[in-house]
Amino acid sequence: MPSDAEAFFTVLEELVDQARHRLHAWKVQQEAVPPAPAAVLNAEPPRPPGVKTATARVDPATILKASDLAPYIDHTLLKPEARAEDVVRVAEEARQYGFATVCVNSCHVATAARVLAGASAVPIAVVGFPLGAALPSAKAFEAREAIRAGAREIDMVLNLGALKAHDYQRVHQDISAVVEASHPLPVKVILETGHLTDEEKVVACALSKAAGAAFVKTSTGFGPGGATVKDIELMRAVVGDDVGVKASGGVRSAEDAVKLLRAGANRLGASASVAIVTGQISTAQY
Repeated sequence: MPSDAEAFFTVLEELVDQARHRLHAWKVQQEAVPPAPAAVLNAEPPRPPGVKTATARVDPATILKASDLAPYIDHTLLKPEARAEDVVRVAEEARQYGFATVCVNSCHVATAARVLAGASAVPIAVVGFPLGAALPSAKAFEAREAIRAGAREIDMVLNLGALKAHDYQRVHQDISAVVEASHPLPVKVILETGHLTDEEKVVACALSKAAGAAFVKTSTGFGPGGATVKDIELMRAVVGDDVGVKASGGVRSAEDAVKLLRAGANRLGASASVAIVTGQISTAQY
């Protein structure tokens, strides 16, 4: 009889094969379906605002004006030189504009949690950020400590080297360690799509879903590239509606945001959040 490890690896290989089939089906669909028309941000006629859901697609018809995007935005401050007063400012902006969360490095979670107490927005901590090359035990420890400090969601960076080496069992174990440490709070897995081929993106999504992640996420914002419509469509095609998709990296306007929601994202990571919901275009590089 095969060992438990052999059986587990066989299951992972089956997941990867399924993911490759989904990649092929997605490519066929892209060739057959014309691109969707550009979204129109219009405040008329008045309708009820959209409702943020845990993992499913967003109905673009509920986004009538730029401010309707706020409940889908993770307001982000991950610069290494960020100070406590910067975190306070960002958290106060989240309260003012109604953003979903505030995403910060784990050392700033307690500050964000203090400012957000009683607000609808909650703190997110990034883990293994931005390289993803820490030990699974270190990532799990950081997640637990961040939750102890007040984090209510965890965004972790997967092990890119293990993924590229086809060490799928190691990738799965890495994600699982953080999911287990964070339970029952949701974990988003940052793929850093700018470093990956389409097949690697598909495999990363499949492994994230198998490991119990609540979301897959495009980018750290510190790697090459950022969120693209193509990547969001591909990621959504792999994970379906029972895992969320977060578009992060280079989202600087309401137009960018709506295109990504239309493609299948249901959460947006942005440092330009205020510009987005007030109908401006950010020129910031981060």
